[in-house]
Amino acid sequence: MSKVDRWLQTVGLPHRDAYDLPDSPHRFADGAHYRVEISGIERLSTLEALIDEMHKLKTPVHRLICTVMGATLLTTAELREFARVAAEARLEVIMTPGPRPQWDLGKQIATPEGAVSGLRIRGVDNLRYLLADLERCIDAGFRGFLVWDEGVLAVLAQLRDRGEIPREVVFKVSIFAGHANPAGARLLEQIGASTFNPVVDLTLPQLASIRSAVRLPMDLHVYLFESFGGQNRFWETAELARVAAPCYFKIEPGASVGALYKPWVAPEALAFLAREKVRHAAIITELVQRVNPAIVGSAHGPADLALPRP
Repeated sequence: MSKVDRWLQTVGLPHRDAYDLPDSPHRFADGAHYRVEISGIERLSTLEALIDEMHKLKTPVHRLICTVMGATLLTTAELREFARVAAEARLEVIMTPGPRPQWDLGKQIATPEGAVSGLRIRGVDNLRYLLADLERCIDAGFRGFLVWDEGVLAVLAQLRDRGEIPREVVFKVSIFAGHANPAGARLLEQIGASTFNPVVDLTLPQLASIRSAVRLPMDLHVYLFESFGGQNRFWETAELARVAAPCYFKIEPGASVGALYKPWVAPEALAFLAREKVRHAAIITELVQRVNPAIVGSAHGPADLALPRP
């Protein structure tokens, strides 16, 4: 294996997973190891419930993954009000532009074997529709977007570099892109990702090896849908932050993505889950301090967040 090890080292990648679990040398701009990301803020009423619970529990939340059902299902007026409320609460918003691939004409992605091909934008027309929806969200004030297709990410990054998209816009790569090793993480960093969500079931040595190859923040699921395995990694959060900083702890409980993030899900159910997710964030903060008080989380509203600009 010595030749293989040399090959990996030649291209600047680790030749083994980091079993020694070294401390990450990197931090967020404010010096923190971790921040909190909450998914599934689908409409204004969900956002308002989250903000209310955040104030009640005095628990910092930093980033929201929003309109997972697709931003096409909110009116422009609703988008503008959503951006205004989030900006006033100093919450970074990552919008999910639509239409979503599961609702495309092609249904390969919906079949058991077709799903392993990955979630991709099919054809130029669908790419145009996605860019148009992204432009509508930018006009409404949003400055963060979820991306699940590396080709789309490369296009968006080029548009940002050329000033066609505001330079402060950030792109988060979804778990559905399926990245799980340092080579994939470095590719995403090189083509313009601001942050990325690796697959959920990586070990600490595997995450530490990724951290040795890239600086961009990792978004780590510490609570995830039953359909993904129902992982609860609350007690690991201090170690996750130590080896993978800077990282977002991502909270996303429920039965499945497909069951929850649909426009006909009752607003009351979404609001209840938003409050539960804030409560989970409070538990995580408590456990991190119990396990390793040296691990620091960001205060609410740090200056480098990509806040909406309504």
